[in-house]
Amino acid sequence: MKNWIFVILAAVALLAGCDSPKKQEVPIYVWSGIGPNTNMDQLQADFRDWKSKGVVGVCLNNNNPEIVAEAAKRAHAEGLEYHAWIPCMVRGGLPHEWYAVNRLGQKADEFPVYVDYYKALDPRNSEVHEFFRKEMAEIAAIPEVDYVQLDYIRYPDVILARGLWDKYGLVMNEEYAPADYCYCPDCVAAFKEQTGIDILAVEDPSKVAEWAKFRCDAVTDLVNDIADAVHAQGKKLSADVFPGPDSYAVGMVRQQWNEWDVDMFFPMNYNDFYLEGPEWLRTVVDEEVKSVGGKAPVISGLFICREWQRKASIEDPEGHGLIPSEIEEAVRGSLESGATGICLFTPGDMTPEHWEALEKTLK
Repeated sequence: MKNWIFVILAAVALLAGCDSPKKQEVPIYVWSGIGPNTNMDQLQADFRDWKSKGVVGVCLNNNNPEIVAEAAKRAHAEGLEYHAWIPCMVRGGLPHEWYAVNRLGQKADEFPVYVDYYKALDPRNSEVHEFFRKEMAEIAAIPEVDYVQLDYIRYPDVILARGLWDKYGLVMNEEYAPADYCYCPDCVAAFKEQTGIDILAVEDPSKVAEWAKFRCDAVTDLVNDIADAVHAQGKKLSADVFPGPDSYAVGMVRQQWNEWDVDMFFPMNYNDFYLEGPEWLRTVVDEEVKSVGGKAPVISGLFICREWQRKASIEDPEGHGLIPSEIEEAVRGSLESGATGICLFTPGDMTPEHWEALEKTLK
């Protein structure tokens, strides 16, 4: 008799559980900045708050080892995974010889394209390789750092995302010569030796598929070199990448990132930049997941509109992003297409309405 009672009670409990919607355990990451004047106590309070909202990991933009060590320690204290988010190929103040040369023959440190900080390094330069191996190994050696995360690990945008054309007064129906890198003597000579093609003698280099692949391979070789240095420290490597890769990243910034030895990918699926609605994420994430073939998780990056009530009146497209009513479509589309989780840019732009929409979506 007691056994029958136990079975009945178990069945009732199971049915009661089915009536209550449960929150899906979806990894949520956030991208955020951290500077020399950041109040670490406030940062830790933010960590605690984000953790309470379901965040499992933080990606913080800083390459100062002391700051990284303190921030990572505090993230671990709150039970969060720490990704040391490091800008790579766009760097100022380094040796002039390290910078890439555009199709006009201009060095990127002297003639940056689009904005002043777009001082792009040459990913084939051996000294650049050594610089990043050393820097990334030093960051990876910090005990509480779980991942080193590569940002700007690419060439400048030879074609900008469509939503940014008006901002810079450009029509980019073809590759933009001032942003087409790298035509330094070393790269030109190496390409000619490899293919027999003198790229400087070609009327339209954008029509030479081998030349595009040569630049993709240059970035891939640098990433994999960094990966070896990070993995040698017993740590993992993640990377912020453009969507695709074939549909956008390869053509726009020479990122053939499905060939990288990276442990977690964070494609920046910022739909507004491409003049697309949130439903676009379903298609692009499907491509991304299939492109890596299960070798590493894909975390779908979402761009959040802070002042969402006045989005229609914001002229700068970099002030756009997902409004609360679009969160469900963006998140569902990402997850149902195979993304392991999502990453928010930025948690500081998430209004209470955004968090509420996210919580509702994950139930």
